[in-house]
Amino acid sequence: MELRHLQHFVAVAEDQHFTRAAERLMVSQSGLSASIRALERELQTPLFVRTTRRVTLTEAGRALLGEAERILAQVRSAHEAVAAVQGVLRGTLALGTEQCIAGVHVAGLLAAFRRLHPDVEIRLRQAGSGALAEEVAAGRLDLAFAYRTQADTDQLRSVSLTGEPMTVLCHPTHRLATGGAAVTPEELGEEVFVDFHPDWGPRRTTDTAFAAAGVRRTVALEVNDVHSLLDLVDENLGIAVVPRHFRHKREALTALPVKGTGEAVYETVALLPPPQATSPAARALMALLEQGTHDGP
Repeated sequence: MELRHLQHFVAVAEDQHFTRAAERLMVSQSGLSASIRALERELQTPLFVRTTRRVTLTEAGRALLGEAERILAQVRSAHEAVAAVQGVLRGTLALGTEQCIAGVHVAGLLAAFRRLHPDVEIRLRQAGSGALAEEVAAGRLDLAFAYRTQADTDQLRSVSLTGEPMTVLCHPTHRLATGGAAVTPEELGEEVFVDFHPDWGPRRTTDTAFAAAGVRRTVALEVNDVHSLLDLVDENLGIAVVPRHFRHKREALTALPVKGTGEAVYETVALLPPPQATSPAARALMALLEQGTHDGP
């Protein structure tokens, strides 16, 4: 099995189209098709279902995709490790992050990294914590800054960044604001909630806390960015339960502590592959983070 066959396979799987994948790889479509056929012959099974409009993975193709991505990531890490031994950090740093993550100033950290390692290409992807964990485990990302979604595994480890309690944000004229006291999930059960997509760390933290308290809540207004959430709360269309540092992003809103949620704490982490699979670029970024070359929120 040749590496180029795996590279071609992953490209077709990502683009779901032979022509687009060939253009991206800068190879002929006939050559790409021949490469995929050779891989299918070797594995003795079809990897794609081909139609006139697009191609989709077969069950065997889906099984191969994760392994192929991990193999290619390991090969890339090997090349970068050799370059690092020679004194030059090259290659790519593929980083993922949730929005407004606590414990790290991502832009400042990347700026410091670029000044030190100008030959490394930086790629940034923003997504929910669940998706980011899958991307790191599959080798598509070198590391990610996210909410802790699971215990460490043989494909994924976490380095704690910070932890903080959750806070209720509401409009100053809301009934909760007049009391100004800490509130419990039971007191919020009938409220209209503004919240993020279920894949986001803050949403997962809040869902876990309310489930532990035995309180059902309805998320009537679901958004995928912090400013939209704050705008909706600012218009008194609902309340939000968010990590405490969010209160500084809209000072006009009233912030109330949440009590009675047990161990529900919003913990942010750096998600990485096992040490032996961590790329030199990821190790260099983590070294900068540990040196405190940035300011977190």
